[in-house]
Amino acid sequence: QVQLVESGGGSVQAGGSLRLSCVASGDATSTACMAWYRKAAGKQREWVSMIGTGGSTSYTPSVKGRFTTSKDNAKNTLYLQMNSLKPEDTAMYYCAAGPSCAVEYWGKGTLVTISS
Repeated sequence: QVQLVESGGGSVQAGGSLRLSCVASGDATSTACMAWYRKAAGKQREWVSMIGTGGSTSYTPSVKGRFTTSKDNAKNTLYLQMNSLKPEDTAMYYCAAGPSCAVEYWGKGTLVTISS
């Protein structure tokens, strides 16, 4: 059974940085493709970034150039380095994974709060 556990959320001022982590347990092939989503209060869940089986990454336009997704395959851990944070980045951030890039597993989330 796959479990995803996020950490690293917190409260920072605008312009600051945070690094989120997501540790995946279980069969590594079940988490070959991993992604970050976020949900702000009163808004729909939004895809943020993903990293595919070959290591290719993609980002939603609003975070491109500020956020970097990476994965340590040896640790089966996904990271999201977030720089130049803005108040509109405030949200619950979720780790997601699947054997392909269709999400099958979700973490419980880690809260990111950015103050102006």
